Amino acid sequence: MENKEIQGKDIALISYLTIIGLVIAFVMNNDKKFEFAKFHIRQSLGLFLTAIVLSFIAIIPILGWLVWICGIFILLYMWIKGLMNAINGKEEVMPILGEKYAEIFKNL
Repeated sequence: MENKEIQGKDIALISYLTIIGLVIAFVMNNDKKFEFAKFHIRQSLGLFLTAIVLSFIAIIPILGWLVWICGIFILLYMWIKGLMNAINGKEEVMPILGEKYAEIFKNL
């Protein structure tokens, strides 16, 4: 039992390390189906997609740049919070958009 928790925790940690880490975590968890890892993969995927949306908003002069700068700080905070939750073995949703990420990606 303890071994499964450690493996799920490793996969969850990998999911927060760049988009390549997210893909690797998704593939690693595809066979094993650890709930802890699935939770953090969903949160990480939502974070990554939010970053893509913010990058498109940054195209808009001045207002878009301000939104992008604020968004980067918020995403950084959310990423650190998600990574710390994965390290500590917690399944807490990220602040602000974590509930939406869990709801949107519940079928992953």
